[in-house]
Amino acid sequence: MTLLPLLVILALIALTALYVAAEFAAVSVRRSRIRQRAEQGDAAALRLLPYLDDPQALDRYIAACQIGITLTSLIIGAYGQASLAGPLAGVIRRFVTLSESGARSTAAALVLVVLTVLAMVLSELVPKSLALQFPTQVALRTSLPMRWSLVVFSFFIRFLNGSGNLALRAMGVQPVGHRHIHSPEEIDLLIAESRDGGLLEPDEHRRLRRALQLGIRPARHLMVPRQEIVGVEIDTPIDEVLTRMAETPYTRLPVYRGDIDHVEGLLHTKDLFRGYIEAGRVHSIRELMRPILMVHESVTADRLLTLMRERRSHAAIVMDEFGGVAGLVTLDDVLTEVMGEIADEFRVNEARPERLDDGRVRIPGWLRLDEAEPWIGMLRQGDADTVGGRVMEELGHVPQAGEVAWIDGVRVEVESVSRHAVASVLATPRVPRGDGDGEEGHDG
Repeated sequence: MTLLPLLVILALIALTALYVAAEFAAVSVRRSRIRQRAEQGDAAALRLLPYLDDPQALDRYIAACQIGITLTSLIIGAYGQASLAGPLAGVIRRFVTLSESGARSTAAALVLVVLTVLAMVLSELVPKSLALQFPTQVALRTSLPMRWSLVVFSFFIRFLNGSGNLALRAMGVQPVGHRHIHSPEEIDLLIAESRDGGLLEPDEHRRLRRALQLGIRPARHLMVPRQEIVGVEIDTPIDEVLTRMAETPYTRLPVYRGDIDHVEGLLHTKDLFRGYIEAGRVHSIRELMRPILMVHESVTADRLLTLMRERRSHAAIVMDEFGGVAGLVTLDDVLTEVMGEIADEFRVNEARPERLDDGRVRIPGWLRLDEAEPWIGMLRQGDADTVGGRVMEELGHVPQAGEVAWIDGVRVEVESVSRHAVASVLATPRVPRGDGDGEEGHDG
C-alpha cells in the first residue's frame, strides 16, 4: 500500500471541508460586517460582497458549494475503494482465512466505513462548527477558491439550478433564491442570543426589543389619556394663557373649542413669546396656532413616527373609533418607548412606581401593564392596557378608594380615584415560584 492514495484522499477530504465551510459561512455571515470590511478596502470582502447582495448570485454561490461537496464525496468513495480495497484485501488474507472475493468484499466494507467516518468528522462536522463560530473569517478565506469553483462549475450550476427551479414551479412554488433577511421575530431571537452570549448589556437588549416592537405598539399604548391632557380653550384671554403656560411643564398645548373633543390646533410656548417680543402684544391665540396631526388610536408607533416626520409635527391627537379624543401623544412619548424613561427637570412631580417600607408598591393607574409587571409580577391578561383599567376590568365597576382586587395572584388595593378612573393602587408583589411556599393566599 503506497502513501499516494492516502494523500489524495486527505486532499479530497480537505476540499470537501472547504465547500462545507464556505456554504455554512455564506448563509450565516452578517452582510453588514462584510460591507464594512469592503468599505475599508478588504480584497476578500470586495470579492464576496456582490454574492451576498444579490439573491440570485448567492444562490449560484450555494449551488457551487453543494456541487463541490457532492462531487468530492463521490470521488472519495470511488477512489478510496479502488485504490485501497485491493491492498487491504491482501493484508486481510494474511491474518484471516478467506477467499479472494470474500477478502475484497470485507476490505471494501472497511474502507467505506473508515472513509465515511473520516468524511463526517473532518469534512462535515469540523468545518461546519468553524463556519458557524467564525462566519466572517471563514467566508472571507474561502471566497477566492469559491470564485474559481463558480467558473469551473458554471455549466453544472446553470443546469442544476434550472432543473431545480422547474421542479419548484411544478409544485407551485416560486423560486426566489437565497436571501439574508430576517423577520422581526427572528431578529428578536438573535438579539436574545447576543444578550445570553454577553455581547449585549441588559439595557441595550431592552432598547433593541422596544425598537422592534414599534411596528406592533399602537398609539393608545403611548398616549397621555384625555383626562390628563393639558389644553387651552381658543377664546381664553392671553393673560390666562400665559399663566397656564407658566404653570404647566409642557411646551406645546392643544387648543380646543368648547371641549377637548374639538381640538383645532397646537400652541407652542416659543410662538407665544416670540409674538410678544416681535409685536409687543398678542391679541388672540388664533394667530399663533399651528395645525395638529390627528391619528387613529390603532396606528402603530413606527407609522406615527413617519407621519410626524412628514407633517413636521412633534405632537398628535389620538382619536377613538367614535371620533372622540382618546389622548395626546408626543415625539417624547415615542422616544421614551424605545429609550426608557428620560428625566425632565420640569416634571419632577410626575407619579412613578414607588416601593413602600411594608413591601407593597404604589403604582400609578395610568402605568401600562407591561411596565408594571417587573414591579409586581402581574401578567398582561384581559383587554385593558393600564393598571387602572385592569383593576376596573376585574371589579366590573368604577371602584372607590379601599376596594381590593386579586389579579393573577397579586393583591391590588385601590388607593385613589380621580375623574372616575383609578389614579393609584397599592399592590402586594407576587412571590415568585421557588422563592417561598407558593403564591400568596387571599387574606381579604
